Amino acid sequence: MSTPHIAREIAGWSQGLGIGRRGLSWLVMVAAALWSVAASAQGVLVAVDPQEPARLPRPILPPHPQPVPVQTYKIKEIDVRAALAQQVAKVQVSQTFVNTGSRAMEVAFLFPLPYDGAIDRLTLMVDGKEIPAKLLSKEEARRRYEEIVRQNQDPALLEWIGAGMFQTSVFPVPPGAERKVTLRYSQLCRQDRGLTDFLFPLSTAKYTSTPVEKVAIEVAIESSTDIKNVYSPTHQVEVKRPDGLHATVTYKAENQVPASDFRLLYDAEGGKVGASVLSYKPKGDEAGFFLLLATPEVKPAEGEPLAKTVIFVVDRSGSMSGEKIEQAKNALKFVLNNLRAGDTFNIVAYDSEIQTFRPELQKYDETTRGAALGFVEGLFAGGSTNIDGALQTALGQLTDNSRPAYIIFLTDGLPTDGEKNEAKIAVNAHEANRVRARMFAFGVGYDVNSRLLDRLSRENFGLSEYVRPNENIEAHVSRLYNRIGSPVLTEVALKFEFDGAPPESGDRVSRVYPRGSFDLFAGEQLVVVGRYQQAGTGKVVITGSNAGQQEKLEFPVELTAASADETYAFVEKLWAVRRVGEIIDEIDLKGKNDELVKELVELSTRHGILTPYTSFLADETSDPRKLAENATQAGRGLERLYEAGGQEGFAQRVAKGALQQAVTAPALGEARYSDLATGQSVAVQTVRNIGAKTFYCRDGQWRDAACQVEPRDAIRVTQFSPEYFKLAEAHGRTVSQYLVFDEPVLLQIEEKCYLIEPPAK
Repeated sequence: MSTPHIAREIAGWSQGLGIGRRGLSWLVMVAAALWSVAASAQGVLVAVDPQEPARLPRPILPPHPQPVPVQTYKIKEIDVRAALAQQVAKVQVSQTFVNTGSRAMEVAFLFPLPYDGAIDRLTLMVDGKEIPAKLLSKEEARRRYEEIVRQNQDPALLEWIGAGMFQTSVFPVPPGAERKVTLRYSQLCRQDRGLTDFLFPLSTAKYTSTPVEKVAIEVAIESSTDIKNVYSPTHQVEVKRPDGLHATVTYKAENQVPASDFRLLYDAEGGKVGASVLSYKPKGDEAGFFLLLATPEVKPAEGEPLAKTVIFVVDRSGSMSGEKIEQAKNALKFVLNNLRAGDTFNIVAYDSEIQTFRPELQKYDETTRGAALGFVEGLFAGGSTNIDGALQTALGQLTDNSRPAYIIFLTDGLPTDGEKNEAKIAVNAHEANRVRARMFAFGVGYDVNSRLLDRLSRENFGLSEYVRPNENIEAHVSRLYNRIGSPVLTEVALKFEFDGAPPESGDRVSRVYPRGSFDLFAGEQLVVVGRYQQAGTGKVVITGSNAGQQEKLEFPVELTAASADETYAFVEKLWAVRRVGEIIDEIDLKGKNDELVKELVELSTRHGILTPYTSFLADETSDPRKLAENATQAGRGLERLYEAGGQEGFAQRVAKGALQQAVTAPALGEARYSDLATGQSVAVQTVRNIGAKTFYCRDGQWRDAACQVEPRDAIRVTQFSPEYFKLAEAHGRTVSQYLVFDEPVLLQIEEKCYLIEPPAK
């Protein structure tokens, strides 16, 4: 279809509604189809004035100047409400647009459909008034997209070629005015390997002149069988479970530019623990990666959880005086008020001297609770810090290995009394821990020896957490206790058994994170990642202890031999994030190793996982292909791990812990890393994560990290040429999402490298 043809057709719609022809543009809004990452439907605002082509607004400034759109708009607010039941999603989307230009805009609403979309009951309204819509086939929609891309010399819309679309009548948006567009529809969600897959194309909102003021998503799930795993690989969501058959998932953000679509996976089945396994293998000769989700049964409030032991080891040295000791006392009170009958507990308070609430563990009841609260009230700060003595006292009281035991250890300083050697303190604690108690260490403020706390938590099966000077200690401790308050299974171990695999074949899976055994808690979402070399079917066996009795649970597993698309590419990305965190942890606690440094650089480069030690990859003068040089530079950066205390030591352990405990893949769009001087997240505009690939901006070109050839040796393709559109059509969204750069891009597609260049001016 030619540009004049488009102009005549639009003019016809405009005349029918009494709207002028000049300045006519098309409003393309997120409306959504639920499919897979490989086929999401999205929308944008596109100007189609034949007299004056206009490009999409670019909210994130790229490293080079870009053309400024003649007409601009911003997305003020996005509100998504969805109800999921029996694989059917009922969705309502409200999106508020503001014309930020100086001219009136005459717009139409386009709603692209997924390739296999099963949408019905579609209703479109503008400011509460329903307007008619027309369905275009995939072929007609593709031609329309191509014409708009060519007319505006704007590659962005190419991403959505291959989908049909709904098209509405035209309506005006005066300068400075708002229009609220509401879309209602129902859709049958995709289901794979027991998981229902809900996708909302939120990334449409990246085409806006300013960040979106408010994004709110709420998904209500209802099931006839127990809901087990509820997981978003793309966003940090909050999940509430009022009972086993219902769950509510929420996500909120302010003043952000959404870079990735919102995706939610859930399953429902009976049994004590539900587990699902997803796998991704990009190439037959490379390792594959798996994600295991496991969630214990959600018991009603009257259900009896396992009895446990909790010992609170609290620093009362002089540096804790003032607000810190008061917050620590409030945290203690929270734990004491939330223990249960059958639990045992004690309190160890320390400065240069060690004081316990009672000489031995106490059974929890109203009498001991009241006495313990009185003990807490009498704590005051003063003296030096005997960490080793306090931990020896606490661990020495633990002799019963038939129940889970937890040490909540809090300090704001360095060991200044008793044993002061970091390594010796860690060895002593590990040797004294005869019941495999899990230690959760809280470092308060910048004066702590953060490496010591990481060593203590790692060698005692727990985690460390850090509280900044302006943060509330009580909030951190209460959040942890809410998590560990109701254990379901302890000493949980995973084992993969494959059909027809003899014992001598060894383990097919490796580098599984989190490492070692762990505990499962009521309401907790366990996210395990690992890699595998051989595909196959079999089962995953989960074993654990319940009140001293061993339990064994089995679930089917299928590790794919080759992935047909990038639907589950996030699994590899998430594994890479966890692996990077583990590498840094091993170097931190055991010393630098050249092989580990090399692997760290390889993973950071391939996946765009920037760390404080590989942030030099954001420099346009660095070459991501020079592995040896980059490993040397990263090795020098890793020497900063020698800093055990102070703000920099604190920031390093916080950043490392975030990588180790990540539950989502790296966010799409710009890369980020933690600045050690400030502890703040730094956005990098010269590195972009798109789909399964990472791109680096070098010499005015974006280069695919997987492409190792020089630009002069690549196959040249001009943007908006027939060859350009053939690439998009032949490979679908898997490739078209990588063709939307304004600058030249060096891209690898099926072992071939292409240099996609803008047309000559």
